[in-house]
Amino acid sequence: MELRQIQYFVAVAEDLHFGRAAERLHIGQPAVSQQVRRLERELSAELFDRSGRTVTLTPAGRALLPEGREVLRAMDSFAATARRLAAQGDATFRVGISSALGQRLDDFLDALPDRGAGTRFEFQTLDAHTRLEEVRAGRLDAAFVRGLESAPGLLLLSLWQDPLVVALPAAHELAGRDRLRLADLARLPLRIAPRAENPVLFDTVVLACRKAGFEPALGPPSTGLQESLAEIGAGAARLDSDVPGGGRHRLLAPRGGAAHRRRARRHSHVPGPAGGRGSRTAETADRNQCTRA
Repeated sequence: MELRQIQYFVAVAEDLHFGRAAERLHIGQPAVSQQVRRLERELSAELFDRSGRTVTLTPAGRALLPEGREVLRAMDSFAATARRLAAQGDATFRVGISSALGQRLDDFLDALPDRGAGTRFEFQTLDAHTRLEEVRAGRLDAAFVRGLESAPGLLLLSLWQDPLVVALPAAHELAGRDRLRLADLARLPLRIAPRAENPVLFDTVVLACRKAGFEPALGPPSTGLQESLAEIGAGAARLDSDVPGGGRHRLLAPRGGAAHRRRARRHSHVPGPAGGRGSRTAETADRNQCTRA
């Protein structure tokens, strides 16, 4: 998912006309239509009803429009702060990040007008708690954080959501299904980052499993995404025989990095216990935000 896709979706949703939206965006209509279609494929949801003479929003489109506007406001706020700092003669914008941002950070910077009007960005890789404290103290101008609902004294701006996906060995019987329920994974050991390293992800996944009716059996901790995927795909990872489903592992991780490898099958649709698109808790856990004082 790209920021321009969200920008095009919001423009069409406000004008309810692809041609007028393209004129407002100063690009060709085919490019707008193509990117909106691509966004719909990535979301697995139709955002517009094109069956009649006029374009209308679907229920999914109406629900996502406020979220799309919030993402664009966050981008504008980030760019405005960068321009203000440059105008004040402070050409350095200090940002706290995690090591897991990867391509997302590049995409965000690419979306800024003129790369922040000449502002130099200084990035500091810190744990989540330290990032927040550094912003409060004024030693950082902003920070990327994940999964927070509130932070006293700070403004949180939602930027994007990384869906949680499950990785299974390609030869596993569940890997051939188009859709999975979370309860389908109950007998498989779970590889996940230790709680001390990623408490938001760990707590969210465990809570989602409990809501689906089971307590997850924890396998060896995930030490790194690529290493864990390689072990799962090769079938090299093993558990003790007293763990149900020993030797066949699943990995839950945010989608957004280079997470798909040749020997591991990845599912992006893991409906919750009620048969929905996935638990709200799981989605919330991977909401990425920018916070500033």
